[in-house]
Parts: sequence; C-alpha cells; structure tokens
Amino acid sequence: MNPAYIHARKKLMLVMIIISAPALSPPAKADFIDDSKARIEMRNFYLNRDFRQDNAPQSIAAEWAQSFTARIESGYTNGTFGFGLDALGKLGVKLDSSPDRRGTGLLPYGPDSHEPADEFSTLGLTGKLRASKSVLKIGTLQPLLPVATYNDNRMLASTFQGGLLTSQEISGLTVNTGRLTKTNLRDSSSNDDIGYGIASSDHFDFAGGSYAFNPQLNLSYYYGKLDQIYRQHFVGLVHTQPLGNGFSVRSDLRYFDSRGDGAERAGRIDNRNFNSMFTLVKGAHKVSATWQQLSGASAFPFLNGGDPYVVNLVTYNTYTRADEDSWQLRYDYDFAAQGIPGLTFMTRYTNGRHAKTASLDNGIERERDTDIAYVIQSGVLKDVSIRWRNVTFRSGNGLTTAVDENRIILGYTLALW
Repeated sequence: MNPAYIHARKKLMLVMIIISAPALSPPAKADFIDDSKARIEMRNFYLNRDFRQDNAPQSIAAEWAQSFTARIESGYTNGTFGFGLDALGKLGVKLDSSPDRRGTGLLPYGPDSHEPADEFSTLGLTGKLRASKSVLKIGTLQPLLPVATYNDNRMLASTFQGGLLTSQEISGLTVNTGRLTKTNLRDSSSNDDIGYGIASSDHFDFAGGSYAFNPQLNLSYYYGKLDQIYRQHFVGLVHTQPLGNGFSVRSDLRYFDSRGDGAERAGRIDNRNFNSMFTLVKGAHKVSATWQQLSGASAFPFLNGGDPYVVNLVTYNTYTRADEDSWQLRYDYDFAAQGIPGLTFMTRYTNGRHAKTASLDNGIERERDTDIAYVIQSGVLKDVSIRWRNVTFRSGNGLTTAVDENRIILGYTLALW
C-alpha cells in the first residue's frame, strides 16, 4: 500500500479525534449532543487537462487524488441563548502526479521544484450562538451568498474565516450580515488574507437578505465591500410559474454594480453585470437558456477562494471579462423516467463575445460541457456516486487558450451518527 496513503489515513484519524473532542465532552444540556451529527465526505478525483494551444507552458496537466472532509455539527445548549460548536477537517492525498503535470487545482506544489505535495490538510472550528430564530457563527465558514460564495469544484472545498449572522425572525425574510477576514483555497493548507486578484485586504463586510413573497417569488438584495479594493451591490429575482400540462418555467434575474473602494489596491474597478436564466421544466426534461452582459472598464470582481455568482459560471470558464457578452443553452435529463433512478445527464454550450483585457478589445470564448452521473441505488456500494465530466474550451481574437479536459469523480458520504 502507498506509504503516503497510510500516513494520510493516520492523519485523518488524528484529525477526527481532535475535532470530536468538543462533542464528546460533557455538555451543559443534553441537546448539545442529542442534536449533533457527523459525517465524512470522500471524493476520489482524477483530472486530465490537455492544452492544445501553441506555446503552452505545459502540454498536459493530469493528477489523481483522494480527499476526506470530516464534518461535526453540534446541537445547541438549552436556554434563551443556545451555544454550539462545529468542526471541519479536510485532508487531501496525492495518488498520482508529477512536476510536469501539476496545476490542476487538486494539489498544492512548491514554488521552486513544482513538486506536488503528498498530502495537505486543514482544521477549522466554528462557534455558534442561537437566540430565537437568529444564529451567529464565528470561525470557519462556507457562505453561499451572491457577494460571497465558496468554491467546491475540486476534491476539497474552499473556506473563509470570519463571522456570519443569519436571522429569520420575520416569516419569509432571511437576513445575513457579517465580516470575512481570511480564505483557505481549495488546494492549500494555509489561511491567507482575503482579497481579489493579486491584491489583499483586511476584511470583507457584507449585509443583505432575501424575501419570499410566496413559494413562487423571491427577491434579494446584498451589499459587499472588500476594504480598499471594491464595493458591490446585488439585486436578484427568482420566480417560478406553472404553465399547465406539467410544464413550468423558472426565471432567475441577477444584477451587480461594482465600483472601486478606497485605495483601489487591485486597480480600477468599474463593472455592471446583468444575468438572466430561464429554465423550462417538463417531467424529466429541463431546458435552460442564459444571457450574461457585462459593461464598464473592468472585469467582474469576486473574492479569491470563491466563485462568481453568475449564470455562466461553467466547468472551466466564468465569462466575466470586461465588456463580455455571453449566452448558454443547456439540457438536463433524469433517467428515473426510464426506470433507471440515479442516472442523470447534462450538456451545455456557452459562447462569449466582445471580451476586453489590457491587450485586446474583442476576445471570443466558447465552452462545451457534458456530464454523466450515476448514484448506486442498492447493495454494498449504495449511495456511491460516479461522475464523468467532459470539457472542450476554445478562445480566439487575441485570447489563445485551447483545452480538452476530462474529470472522473467518485464520491461517498459516510454518516457517523
């Protein structure tokens, strides 16, 4: 057996013992234990990226790795103020890589030798306080907000450090506010200063919320400020309309206004970003069409370690360059309708035009993605998932990237209690 794997397994066991300690200590009230839950998420990830453009720094990036994410979530102590503690342990193990094939986003590597790490890990703790229908969390966070969204498209997800207050005191209204100060990238063991591009900041402040007028209509507004870099407003609308005969249409509209803040450490920020997605659903079929339009002098800014909350965030590209217009057509099918539950299919094509950078005015980009996924429904391998993701990306008119990519992902979540 691979010595690195044996060492990694021992390290995972140690991490589990460490993060289990708070939950195993005598609680102030029984609910702290009774309402707790724990699980290990395992992801085996192979990524092969073939660079087809001339003069590429390397011809191929190909790595295979295994990850373990241990999550323990306590309940709350009883009383007006309930206290709790969550823990998140992450471990990544190299199964196959080399200096000439590194850079897939699965494994960190040294700045000089470019030797991929045999393993890397992090441990995060989150204290939480509940009063009525409001919860304050301080520590390791994975927010899913329009102005701050963590990244989870490799074997380990990114995290942030900071505080988040979520309140649902008014029926239908969810309010979020907080501050983020550090970020842990998906392929890193360190917590770095929060930032955008090559610029770092002391903190990112945000506030906003969403209101569900009814089950079909939801409106939201958020404001975020990355100190001395950018400030951002977001307005969104999601509406679902039944059409009869089993059809329904979902409309998702998003608008961002981003400007520079203070010293503008990342350079001038000046961007407006309109997004729209319309999805027609009929039984096992879903057909989606999107339009994403950017204007202003800069690209769309979003936090390092996170993902942009845009409709054309696809497998390889984000279509967020300055002045870029992009559209997408997508089709999803659930084979449960054919008597094969667990099997799903997705294919999409995304096309971007008029992209601007410091050296060009009319770049073009296009991407085709295909996903086939299956979750085993019974037997000893029940709930094990396997996904094959195929990507073709090309750009032109001054942009020179050409990539063919395949990803094979096996996943399984083991509930401990």
